Amino acid sequence: MLYLGIDLHRKQMTVNLRSEDGEPILRRQVSTWGDEPQKFLADVQRRAGSDGVVVILEVCGFHDWLLELLPQSGCREIVLIQPTKKSSRKTDRRDANQLGELLWVNRARLLAGRKVQGLRRVVPPQPAERENRRLTQLRCNLTGDLTRTINRVRYILRRLNIEQHCPTKGVQTQKAKSWLKTLALPALDRLEMDQLLSRWTALAQQRDQLDRRVVERAALDPRVALLRTTPGASHYTALALACRIGDIGRFPTPRSLGNYWGLTPRCGSSGETERLGSITKEGSTLARYLLGQIVLHVLRKDAGTREWFRRIKKRRGAKIARVAVMRRLTVVFWHMLSKQQTYKIAASSVGPQRRMKSTAENV
Repeated sequence: MLYLGIDLHRKQMTVNLRSEDGEPILRRQVSTWGDEPQKFLADVQRRAGSDGVVVILEVCGFHDWLLELLPQSGCREIVLIQPTKKSSRKTDRRDANQLGELLWVNRARLLAGRKVQGLRRVVPPQPAERENRRLTQLRCNLTGDLTRTINRVRYILRRLNIEQHCPTKGVQTQKAKSWLKTLALPALDRLEMDQLLSRWTALAQQRDQLDRRVVERAALDPRVALLRTTPGASHYTALALACRIGDIGRFPTPRSLGNYWGLTPRCGSSGETERLGSITKEGSTLARYLLGQIVLHVLRKDAGTREWFRRIKKRRGAKIARVAVMRRLTVVFWHMLSKQQTYKIAASSVGPQRRMKSTAENV
């Protein structure tokens, strides 16, 4: 069996191929253009024979094509990891060599699916989950563009001190939009306002189109129906969280999901000194954002969680208490998905430990 470390970039990938005894047998750069990757992988497959090859590479924004190509080229196992901290002496060849060395030293544990200390392994999503992630991220980006457009309209009104003349409280109503179209403005401001209103209409239509696609995709995933029983969880929110969880069985404990999404505090303890910092913020940024939105609805409708939140808020403040509820929701989601249960709103008289266990109800 051969072991291949790949440092992938846009125009080329630097490779480090090792034999069964760990000695490098090939170090070179391979162009990613044309059919050069296919030729190189075909040569590696010929060298490996029937034993196959194990590949390790770091996560980047454009590795999807390589993950699809590797299984077609006799790849026995793909080890996808999070990038490590940058070294003061960094080159592509050194990075590929370190990846190859890391793979060969820990080959037994990695092939057995066991944890390697200090290595954050990424599980590649299934094709359907990858599409759902792209769809929900696209919807999130489009919502951000729409928000920035609306804020730009407000900025023009406030700069000219005419926002108070709007016929409605906000600018997002149909009556307010009609007023904006006929509002007398200086020539340059009128030009910008017309462009913003046109962009606003186009973005709103695109968001509606994405929302319809989200509803269609959500109907195909049974996990979405469970997550939608959480207060404030729409089709978009439930689908975005479900596709970023994947197989719930890969999280051994209820707290593993919160750690996966970076909701656990940093730890800098040594000897008798114990230091806990802010949350790690590892994992999906979108998942943490959506959890923060769900918390607002849960605190309004779930009396038991609201009472628990107020006790933490009194001791630690509102921000820490809100993050604590987010972390608690991940524990609830783990129970809901692993036991096929729906969200259950508990009474405020239920204690915090019993509350966490009774937040899910059998379907």
